Amino acid sequence: MKRRIFNKFMAISPLSFGLVSSASIADEGYILHPKCVKPKALKKGDTVALIAPGSPIKPEKFQNAITNLENLGLIPKYTQTVFKKHGYLAGTDEERLADFHLMIEDPEVKAIWCLRGGYGCTRLLDSIDYKLISKNPKIIIGYSDITALLLAIYQKTGIIGFHGPVAISEVFSSYTSSQVSTILFGNGNEQHDIPMQIQSQEKYTIGNEPYLITSGMATGAFTGGNLSLLVNLPNTKYAPSYKDKLVFIEDVGEKPYRIDRMLTFLIQATDLSRASGIILGVFNDCESKDDDTLTLKQVLIDRLQPLGIPCFYGFTFGHVGDICTFPIGIKAKMDADNMKVTLQEFAVKV
Repeated sequence: MKRRIFNKFMAISPLSFGLVSSASIADEGYILHPKCVKPKALKKGDTVALIAPGSPIKPEKFQNAITNLENLGLIPKYTQTVFKKHGYLAGTDEERLADFHLMIEDPEVKAIWCLRGGYGCTRLLDSIDYKLISKNPKIIIGYSDITALLLAIYQKTGIIGFHGPVAISEVFSSYTSSQVSTILFGNGNEQHDIPMQIQSQEKYTIGNEPYLITSGMATGAFTGGNLSLLVNLPNTKYAPSYKDKLVFIEDVGEKPYRIDRMLTFLIQATDLSRASGIILGVFNDCESKDDDTLTLKQVLIDRLQPLGIPCFYGFTFGHVGDICTFPIGIKAKMDADNMKVTLQEFAVKV
């Protein structure tokens, strides 16, 4: 299949700590933190837990996770719970939750890397011990169904979550490894006056190239994730506010009419129209083979252009081969015309 290369840029420049959280209310005895809590940066030789909070993994692919962490200089740790299967879930809710809490409490574990997404995280949200997490702030990373976990934890504790590659993915590309290690290891913290420039290079299938939807510049704290998960959070205590935020959205395997329906719901049910800017990922396998339909591009332009918010399609995150890592809650700047994103502070502390 023919491919072409499209260059984009992500830059990081260190500024001050502490953003206002998307949380605005307190409920059920939990204090919703008004400021971001940055977990400690990783370093070579750190122990990182592997968990499966959603769908079951394929055991034959588990070695991918070991390889990916070891290639980053990290030591994987896991229990046999990650191999459990309970229908379409990776074990019962109680088993998955206990494994998660075990790794949160383990002082040896410096970060938690989700093996895969699938489905199951939303079932855990009401039972998570957010006070335990607050006492043990750690890097938690993943995408797809992990969107719910990251947003809920940020909403309840203020702890920065990382929308990045799942561990069981095919062996990380050099691009994915560079992106994730730059963010999680806090590379560059030693040189606070020198912004780090990260150039991304992604290959796109013909017909799925990046394009501008609405011109402009925008700043705000990152929030967002997988579209199918975002539409399941409104009217829950885990729903993010999009007002004045940079919202990143992606999905996979959803036909144009379903993308239309989900975006329409978000616009009607949330404050998405008051976002500062919208960054769209690559929506793989989201075109219909039916000729009597709107294309994905037509749907995205039709739904999002009227908002008048800077917006572009085709950034590298989510269900793609080369994945960049977005820290939820960290302030950033976007340039829609040049499809450029600049992080304005580090997401971890050293």
